[in-house]
Amino acid sequence: MTVAFALLALVGPTVLGGDPFVATAAPFTPPSAGVPFGSDDLGRDVWTGVVHGASLSLTVGLTVALASLLLGLVTGGVAGYAGGWLDDVLMRAAEVVQVLPRFFLALTVVALFGASLVNLTLVLALTSWTVVARVVRASVLAVKEEVHVDAARALGGSDLRILVRHVLPLALGPAVAYAALQVGNAMLVEAGLSFLGFGDPTRVSWGYLLNVAQPYVHRAWWLSAFPGVALALAVLGVNLLADGLRGMKPTHGVGH
Repeated sequence: MTVAFALLALVGPTVLGGDPFVATAAPFTPPSAGVPFGSDDLGRDVWTGVVHGASLSLTVGLTVALASLLLGLVTGGVAGYAGGWLDDVLMRAAEVVQVLPRFFLALTVVALFGASLVNLTLVLALTSWTVVARVVRASVLAVKEEVHVDAARALGGSDLRILVRHVLPLALGPAVAYAALQVGNAMLVEAGLSFLGFGDPTRVSWGYLLNVAQPYVHRAWWLSAFPGVALALAVLGVNLLADGLRGMKPTHGVGH
């Protein structure tokens, strides 16, 4: 499911979809052979909007997941390996960020600084790394006492080299799994903001399509059904993928 949506996001806008803002059919045309997902109140093709929405939603989700992975690896790795007061400071900072209501914080930032994709992605990235950091810290606390780490320390390896070469690689698996969960969360937040009218007005997303469909739910069911199903399946796919990654057993190699 995730691969299918990823391919749709990569090649869809250029190969399968045209301009989502251009009317190509009569208003409220029901799904048919020529218009597979029907058209909206302005005659715009819903299929084209769904294709472009996949690109935007997955771009936001993957960017946020990558940022959370990088921030979580650095914060959790340093906290777990250094310990002491630095561990306390970093973990208390993570707790402060973790209790912030992400959706309302994103809503506030977008309302104050503009409904741009960059602002939304930035605020989601800066508030999504805490779980990854805690998972990495727990893994580092367990790995840093293993034999191959002691051997690297005895051979004169610096703390930075030991952390990067011998500790963090063994914590990467669980970190990637929890970072993958942020893809679906970010997609839902972006869709929610767009549904409320706080999304990027220059880009079509699934939340934007649902916002357009809201006044016509009883008249044109397809306007909300297709983008809603696409969002649900995409989030389900990435969450199942993340669960699968979390279920994988890490391989602890010695001397890598």
